[in-house]
Amino acid sequence: MANPSIFPGSSSFFPGNTPFGFYDNDSDFQTDADKVALFCARRLGFPLTDVELQDINFYTAFEEAVTTYGNEVFAYQAAQNYLSLEGSSTGSSLNYKLQKPNLGTQVRIAEAYGSEAGVGGSIEYRTGSIQMTAGKQVYDLAEFASSQSIEKNDIEVKKIYYESEPAIVRYFDPYAGTGTDVQGLLDAFGFGNYTPGINFLLMPINYDLQKIQAIDFNDTIRKSNYSFELINNKIRIFPIPNKNKVLHFKYILKSDRSTPTVSGSLGSGVVTDISTVPYTNPTYSNINSIGRQWVFEYTLALSKEMLGYVRGKYGTVPIPGADVTLNQSDLISAATAEKTTLIERLRAYLEETSRTKLLEKKASESEFLQKDLAASPYTIYIG
Repeated sequence: MANPSIFPGSSSFFPGNTPFGFYDNDSDFQTDADKVALFCARRLGFPLTDVELQDINFYTAFEEAVTTYGNEVFAYQAAQNYLSLEGSSTGSSLNYKLQKPNLGTQVRIAEAYGSEAGVGGSIEYRTGSIQMTAGKQVYDLAEFASSQSIEKNDIEVKKIYYESEPAIVRYFDPYAGTGTDVQGLLDAFGFGNYTPGINFLLMPINYDLQKIQAIDFNDTIRKSNYSFELINNKIRIFPIPNKNKVLHFKYILKSDRSTPTVSGSLGSGVVTDISTVPYTNPTYSNINSIGRQWVFEYTLALSKEMLGYVRGKYGTVPIPGADVTLNQSDLISAATAEKTTLIERLRAYLEETSRTKLLEKKASESEFLQKDLAASPYTIYIG
C-alpha cells in the first residue's frame, strides 16, 4: 500500500495554490489560508494523529467555503430584490451595492391590463376600414384580414367608429335651443335676434346635464340610433346603411397578445432570470468576523469530508500483528451533517434580516415602546 502524504504541521500559501484562484490575490485570504489549514488539521487530530491531507487540500476547502458563503448571501439578495432587478442591465456587478425597490416589473404586468383597456401597454393598436354598401347590413372582417395578409382568426376588434356625434357637440342645436323654450325666453327679454348658442341667463350645472341627456334620449327614441353587433368578427350594422360610406375600426392581433417576451429583451445584457443577476464571487476582505467564522467551520467540514474519502481508499492499515480500521464512515457522515447544519443556520440568519422580518421587528418594537411610555407618569405643568 502506498504511503499517503501527511500534513507536516505548517504551510505557506502562494497565489496559484487554489483550483480557481478567486481570492488568491486578496491579502486577507492569503493571511488566513495558512491559519485555516492549521486550524482544520488540529481539529482533525494533528499532531496526536496523522492527517492524510496536504496544505493544498485545506486551501481548496477554504476557497470552496468562501464561494459557498458568497453564493448563499448573494442568492438570498437576488431573491429579495428580483422584482426590482428583472429587466435591468447586467453590465456591472451588484456586489456590495445598496439596492432600491422599483416598480419596473409591476408596471410590465400592469401593461397587459392597460392593453386590454386600450389605455396603454405594449400591444400595438392597428387601424382598418371597410367599405359599407347601401342596403347591406352584415360585413365579414375575414375579407379585410385577407387583404392585409393576416390570418382571419388573428384579428380582434377593439373599437368601431360607428356612432352619432356626442351630445355635447350638439348642445346648441335647434332642438336643444327651442325644445326647452330657451328661445322663447330670449325673445321675452329682447334677445331673440341672437343665436341659441348665446345664453344670457346664469343656469345651474344640472341644467346642462339635463339638456345633454335630452339630446341623447331624443336620438334614442325619435331617431334610429347608431349601433352595431360584433360576433365572430362579423359586424351587423344598425340601422341598415342607406348610402355608401367607410367604416373605420381599431384592432389588435391576438398573436401580439400571446407574445411572451418583451421587445429588446432577447440576448445578453438584460436580467431575465435569477441566473443572470450580476453577482460575482465575494471579496474575502469584505467579509466580517461573523461570516469568516462560518467560513472556517465550513472549511473544517469540507476537510473532514475529504479526509474521510482519503481514508476510505485504504480501509485498514496493517500494523505488526494486526490491522487498524480507519474511521472513514464516521468522518463522512459527520461532515455531511455539519455542512447541512451550517447551510441551514446561514439561511435562517439571512431570513431574519429580510425586509419583512426587520419591519415586523420594528413594528413590534414600536408597539412595546408605546406601551412602556404609556405606563410612565405624565409631567403636569403649573403656570
